[in-house]
Amino acid sequence: MKITSPAFQHTKEIPSEYTCDGSDVSPELNIEGVSENAKSLVLINDDPDAPGRTWDHWIVFNIPAHVTKIEKGKEPEGVAGTNGWGRTGYGGPCPPSGTHRYFFKLYALDTDLELEEGSTKEDIEAVMAGHIIESAQLMGTYERK
Repeated sequence: MKITSPAFQHTKEIPSEYTCDGSDVSPELNIEGVSENAKSLVLINDDPDAPGRTWDHWIVFNIPAHVTKIEKGKEPEGVAGTNGWGRTGYGGPCPPSGTHRYFFKLYALDTDLELEEGSTKEDIEAVMAGHIIESAQLMGTYERK
């Protein structure tokens, strides 16, 4: 399984358009090679370099396993989890200082998660444990100018 974006290459800088310094829209994401046994996908976008704790930027679960593209600026079909700002939806990179890493983590699960919209990353990770068939990630960096 693989997750890529035409907006930036793995380990390279995320363009400011996708950050709080630009339009703050989500980048296009392309998904390929999902296992035929997968029932759903989970997308978690977070920043482990945030001060104090890992900051969650975008969480969506119960994405249909057949999805191969998440359009730029669009929420994928699925159920939205709560990000670090306490709301659902995408919130782009906005590091207070220095260069931060932003991970777009994709998980293929053998089930759908029975969780409510607005569930936290911790709730989702706890329920999906034992159901992960495979995973992939895309990492980009960003530093405010």
